[in-house]
Amino acid sequence: MINAILVFNNHGKPRLVRFYQHLTEEVQQQIIRETFHLVLKRDDHICNFLECGSLFGGSDYKLIYRHYATLYFVFCVDSSESELGILDLIQGGLSAAPSRAVSAVKNINLPEIPRNINIGDINIKVPNLSQFM
Repeated sequence: MINAILVFNNHGKPRLVRFYQHLTEEVQQQIIRETFHLVLKRDDHICNFLECGSLFGGSDYKLIYRHYATLYFVFCVDSSESELGILDLIQGGLSAAPSRAVSAVKNINLPEIPRNINIGDINIKVPNLSQFM
């Protein structure tokens, strides 16, 4: 079971925090700080799994993380989850996002691509975008 998803930058500032169990704000902040320090001190060539039993109160929990550019994506899971499955979830979700965005833009169904936009006294000439689609 996934207990928490944390995304923070290289300086430890949380960008996305989602806990799937009720914890006080103080405990959540402590978990974020300790998780950041655990993950930050590891080298890039070391395994992306580590035990985090003391953070969630049991020895049954693991941190599975991935570092991309300036962000750390961290999942805290119990022993019933597959480490490689969660790592694949992190990698698959991140690598597929840009291709989904490009596909969405390409599939916009416009009846006609505007060439000139006139708004009052403002006249905007739109470049030929067909080469990009």
